[in-house]
Amino acid sequence: MTTLQEAATQAAIREAADRLHAAAANGTPTGPIRDLLREGDVDAAYAVQRINTERALAAGRRLVGRKTGLTSVAVQRQLGVNQPDYGMLFADMARPEGLDIAIADVLQPKAEAEIAFVLGHDLDGEQLTVADLFRAVEYAVPAIEIVGSRVAGWDIRITDTIADNASSGLYVLGSRPTRLTDFDPRLCGMVMEKKGEPVSVGAGAACLGSPLTATLWLAQVMARVGLPMRAGDTILSGALGPMVAVEAGDVFDVRIDGLGSVRAAFA
Repeated sequence: MTTLQEAATQAAIREAADRLHAAAANGTPTGPIRDLLREGDVDAAYAVQRINTERALAAGRRLVGRKTGLTSVAVQRQLGVNQPDYGMLFADMARPEGLDIAIADVLQPKAEAEIAFVLGHDLDGEQLTVADLFRAVEYAVPAIEIVGSRVAGWDIRITDTIADNASSGLYVLGSRPTRLTDFDPRLCGMVMEKKGEPVSVGAGAACLGSPLTATLWLAQVMARVGLPMRAGDTILSGALGPMVAVEAGDVFDVRIDGLGSVRAAFA
């Protein structure tokens, strides 16, 4: 790539980051940013994400974990990729169970049920194994991720969602920690109800074969890019079933076999 091409690419990356940052600040979605980046340029999309991550940290937001997205093979095929993506979790994205969530806090919100892992030890090094993961995870809880998109109409492809912090929004964790030895992350079933009616069902196997597989992929990638996960971090491992649109007044209840339940209610 020539110097002029590099400069043009960097300018496009910065413009994409500015558009997404402004959309979040103003509460008004922007058009897709893939018009600024080359089709399928995942590296450029993550560069956009990094710019806004650095902005968030400079503004005093605290990084408390990571999220894995695109863990469904069907969704990967739809977006033309063959691996998951990742985003950052900040402390101000966490919402306590039992308190209403303001619907305006997330642009174009949708809910999905996940298993969250909380680390008791660091996960450092690119050659991590499942055994390392077993040693590092302190406990698991059911979680509801409220995904959102700064891109109007959820008109996204792979570069849009990666650049947009993997379409992150908020999350709610359940209140009963469970050891990995006390449930099967791969075989556990999930039901999500909206106002008492089932709207999404699935199982751990829907998440890249197992939520632990998705988490191991994430840990290896984070170590490779120089952002290894540390003790105390929360990991949202990926959806166990289809996501569902959220409207004001909705109440979502998620039950996962062996893990218990978690609720998210919207004002």
